[in-house]
This record gives sequence, structure tokens and C-alpha cells, in this order.
Amino acid sequence: MVMKFGCQGSTWVLDYDVEADMMDQIMDDVKNGGLTGLDMQISLLGKYRDKPERFKEELDKRGLQLAALTIPHAFEGGKPSEQERELENYYFEYLKHFPEAVMNVPSRVGTDRDNVRQRQQEIIKGANELGKRAREEHGIVTSLHPISYKTSYWKSREDYEVLFDGLDERYMGYTPDAGHIMFGDMDPVDIFREALPLIKHVHFKEASKNHEWKKMGEGDIDFVGCMQVLKDGGYDGWVMLEEETGAAEPDTGKVIKELGSYVNKHLQPVIQGS
Repeated sequence: MVMKFGCQGSTWVLDYDVEADMMDQIMDDVKNGGLTGLDMQISLLGKYRDKPERFKEELDKRGLQLAALTIPHAFEGGKPSEQERELENYYFEYLKHFPEAVMNVPSRVGTDRDNVRQRQQEIIKGANELGKRAREEHGIVTSLHPISYKTSYWKSREDYEVLFDGLDERYMGYTPDAGHIMFGDMDPVDIFREALPLIKHVHFKEASKNHEWKKMGEGDIDFVGCMQVLKDGGYDGWVMLEEETGAAEPDTGKVIKELGSYVNKHLQPVIQGS
């Protein structure tokens, strides 16, 4: 598979825990934007939550694919909570209807950074064990998604070094999010290059050096440079686009079309170039 492009559900609903039944609109928006994949937090599955076969039919009708399901984890104490484990078990079975899709695992943000090294090691331990179980028992690829807000456990380059040293690349991948990397005062191109062997899934959203969300192309992230690193390194997975400026709320369909246009103008040429 060559690199393909899609959208992550945060553009429609930012909070991973807010339930919404709007998947038909999301699928139509993605198709109309000229993109081909969806990475959806499970809270947005709506009427398709217990109907994976029907969901696949609707995706197929539109020429779309499920690139990933996003399932946040805290890994308190180095293991999934009872609720997290129940979700894992359910969505392992769900994803068997979508054999190329990734289980994307955002690391939940804490209320502070107290005991940060302990919490980091707990998250790494839980993530590696989840990845091992997913791959060996279900044939599913998993990928950890750090979020670089103020109280995140993965905020700085030092934090990311701990993460990269700890993840077992046999089982658990890494989902770089260019916007969160910029929010952590790091250069996304450098992080993509450093972490390339771990990368199993990719999120692109635009941000400025002073920690403001921007429309694609209006911030400080070198997305073409990130794409070149991925291409040169032989990455053949999905690149999922998002926007968190707030502009998507009144007219998400328009925003998704703008993201599709950005892909065609700036990112596809990297793939097609020699």
C-alpha cells in the first residue's frame, strides 16, 4: 500500500468521549473532500457501533476505507482498566471486519505531571502488553498516540525520548501527531525522522510555534518535509488530517474539502515525485 490520506474524527467532535451518531455525515464529508480514509474515535460510531458489517457496506459504497479506530487509554498502574479491557476485547473483534485498519491508542492526559516518569513507564508497559496481545492473538496492529498539552505525560523531547526507548517496536507502534509535536516545542520533521521505525499511523494538523491551532498551510509545520521523511523511509500507511481551529464547527464539510485540496496541492506531489 502506498501512502493514502483521510480524516480523523476530531475535526467533527474534538472530545474523544463525546458520543455522536453522525457517521453518515462524516463519510459523506470525507468522500466529498476527495479523501479516502477514516480514523474514528469509537464514540462516533453511533448506529454502527454494533454493526461492523453494515459500516463496511456504507464505506464500500462511498469508496472509503476504515484506516483506524481510536481508543484512548490511561494505563493506570501499567495495565488497562476494566473498562479499557472490555473495549479492547470488543474492538479486536470489530476490527476483524477491517483487516487493514489500525487500533490507534491515544495516551490520556493527566491533571498534572506529578510522578511523570512513573506514569510514563506505566503507559509504556500497558501499551506494549496491549500491542503484543493484539498482534499475537488477533493479528491487529496497534499504535500509541502521545498528546503534548501542558499536563500531558508526553510533552517535551525528553519525554519523547523515554517513549521511543520504551516502546517495543515488535508490538506497539507510534502515531506522530505533527500538531502536538509542535505544541511540545519540537520540530515535527526531526521527530518523524528519529521515530521512523516505530511509525505505524500518522496524524497531520497545523499549529504555530506559539501554540495556536491553524488552518493547513498557515502555521509553522513543514508538512512537505514530514512527507519526504515518510516517503524516503518507505512508510506505506495512512496520513490522517485534522483541523482544530474551530472553523470546522459551523461547516465541517467545507473544512474537509479544504483539507483535501491541501493534500492534492502539497502532499500528493511528494509521493508522486521522483
